[in-house]
Amino acid sequence: MVVLAASIVSKTGKVLVSRQFVDMTRIRIEGLLAAFPKLVGSGKQHTYVETENVRYVYQPIEALYLLLVTNKQSNILEDLETLRLLSKLVPEYSYSLDEEGICKNAFELIFAFDEVISLGHKENVTVAQVKQYCEMESHEEKLHKLVMQSKINETKDRMKQKASEIDKSKIEKNRSDKGFMSLQSMGSGRIESGFSELSISSSGSGFGSGSNFGLSTETDSFSSKSKGRPPSSATAPPKGLGMQLGKSQKTNQFLESLKAEGEVIVEDVQPKLGSQSRAAAPPPTDPITLTVEEKLNVTLKRDGGVSNFDVQGTLSLQILNEEDGHIQVQVETERDPSTLFKTHPNINKELFSNENVLGLKDPNRPFPTGQAGDAAGVGLLKWRMQSADESMVPLTINCWPSVSGNETYVSIEYEASSMFDLRNVVISVPLPALREAPSVRQIDGEWRYDSRNSILEWSILLIDNSNRSGSMEFVVPPADSSAFFPISVRFTATETFSDVKVASVIPLKGGSAPKYFLHQVTSFVAPHKAADFFG
Repeated sequence: MVVLAASIVSKTGKVLVSRQFVDMTRIRIEGLLAAFPKLVGSGKQHTYVETENVRYVYQPIEALYLLLVTNKQSNILEDLETLRLLSKLVPEYSYSLDEEGICKNAFELIFAFDEVISLGHKENVTVAQVKQYCEMESHEEKLHKLVMQSKINETKDRMKQKASEIDKSKIEKNRSDKGFMSLQSMGSGRIESGFSELSISSSGSGFGSGSNFGLSTETDSFSSKSKGRPPSSATAPPKGLGMQLGKSQKTNQFLESLKAEGEVIVEDVQPKLGSQSRAAAPPPTDPITLTVEEKLNVTLKRDGGVSNFDVQGTLSLQILNEEDGHIQVQVETERDPSTLFKTHPNINKELFSNENVLGLKDPNRPFPTGQAGDAAGVGLLKWRMQSADESMVPLTINCWPSVSGNETYVSIEYEASSMFDLRNVVISVPLPALREAPSVRQIDGEWRYDSRNSILEWSILLIDNSNRSGSMEFVVPPADSSAFFPISVRFTATETFSDVKVASVIPLKGGSAPKYFLHQVTSFVAPHKAADFFG
């Protein structure tokens, strides 16, 4: 007898509060709660509904549902008693039984649910006991809060005292600087006026011209020195003033709002040299790096059939040291007539066509070495494959929009072939212009709504043998079925589509085979501007 979760959902399927009492993944509980509104029929008087694995015990509360998700081995009588107790607790903590009231008192409801259900089993409590337990106060908590508040008050007092001391010191410093400047200006004016009188009297007398001349020379030199050395406080620029270059602290509210809506904003800021050096990729540790990369571009028609199927691959080589460049690369390929290979002009074409070995025309010449930051390396081999066989597509999408009343239900499912695992899968579905985000009822994975471009992105981190197929269902206002096309898909894989492999690296100057690192990646892109994607 285990209660898996206690939840409050709206009649449209929106989850307001949910408390899990056993270990469950987020995807599982969201899927269970999303499937509940479809199972509840109109006009039925039952308080429970069963599926293959779980049982839903529910009770309507105005425009909401109070729901218990249990396993099928649970005692339904005890579950009904638990549901009855929870239905009495919900109005105690949420006076308005609507979406806003439930969300406002979500944590209080969760605490009350925890007092009623423990590890999936009902506790022998009443409504009054639950309210008492939730309202109980702790003496240690009060003491801790008092101590923390006293520390905060003490810190504020110290800050005020320190700020007043800093203000007093600034005022005293300004007064002393002003007094020193006034004394300096007064003293210099008296000395200059006195010396000018002496110089005039010396020039007016005819006797003792030599001594008077010497006196006037000394006074002039002294006055010039006093003029040439003004007070430092008058010449030094005040601190903190002047033009300052740098980024303003105020942010542009318009740009921030665009970023919040999902728009990518490219700021016109030139990065520093130090930041560029830090952002550079770390140098590879292996002396030889081989990269096999394929790009798969597929466009399918809405009514079935392949409009475009193009695979383009590249095998590149990156060598750190020149002494490791005297090598040849052994390649394994399935000589498919639909696959066209093209080698670099410096590669020996006869050697590749006969033995599948990539080597230079001049065996005494080493392969060029690449820089540490050169991630592309040197391209040795390119291939291309085109087909019209729909069974070769690694991932197909099936989209079914249907209008029911004032809503449009859109069901989307994917099916992946077993040729290789897919990573970072993103399925982008265009939507008509909406005021609010679509209501996602059921999904295998995660979703994000780009309101700026009106696109619903369905993302799956990994598709392997455990989830070769999946589905999603969402609801939008009435719209034409063509508004949900074309659907764009992108993903990556660690295996190649054409099965081009590097068997070994052969040294030309003898010795053991050098160490090398092999990196394989396949990327799939279906652009938005292609034909409608349908499988």
